Amino acid sequence: MKRTKKSFTVGRCEQCLIKQFNNLNALSKEELSRISDSKDVHIFKKGEVIFDEGKFSSGVYCIKDGVCKLSQLNANGKEQIVKFSKKGDLIGYHSAITHEPSTIKVTALNDVAACYIPQDLIKKPLEENPKFAGAMFKTVCSDLKEANNAITNISTNTVHQRMADLILFLKETYGVDNNNTINIQLSRKEIASSVGTATESAIRILSGFKKDGLIDLDGKAIVILDEEELKHLAEGI
Repeated sequence: MKRTKKSFTVGRCEQCLIKQFNNLNALSKEELSRISDSKDVHIFKKGEVIFDEGKFSSGVYCIKDGVCKLSQLNANGKEQIVKFSKKGDLIGYHSAITHEPSTIKVTALNDVAACYIPQDLIKKPLEENPKFAGAMFKTVCSDLKEANNAITNISTNTVHQRMADLILFLKETYGVDNNNTINIQLSRKEIASSVGTATESAIRILSGFKKDGLIDLDGKAIVILDEEELKHLAEGI
């Protein structure tokens, strides 16, 4: 895989504010220092695959900046987006820790800056640092809970509910600008994949939300106009 290495400046892990958002905060100063000495810095361009489903990962990526989509191929061979990354997320730890092929594909939605940490520098603290091991265990449990919730959401909620829930999730996760425009832009295909419907259906639902005064659309940008009504719709009220 072609990657751009060390294309931007990132300081020492010990001083990096990103560690406040993930489990690296549970590492000792010595462990963080070893990571700093061995990490590799990458920039992935928009649309570039960071790692693919079915491939082995020999390390973990710590997202410094940008957004990734995590997806799987469903039984029909279509992409199903299962999660979006945020700043500070550790990507690829499942494969790196278990030595099993990745069950997800990770793709950059915009330019992504990430620090690559070799698996040995993650596995060793797992064996020797109870605080870090406990934090990683909580992360695994949280990911399982999130996956179960996603399955329940698709099987029990209508596509209109899922669409409203996605818009609210994107707002909560990535925030909005001064015009209440969500700070992440997805294609209609990506939105459809996220809520488990056809692209044409997603377009119709978004247009309906706009007609009803819940949102406004400006290309890929989504502007929230009536958040309370979106919450009621997401809850099935």
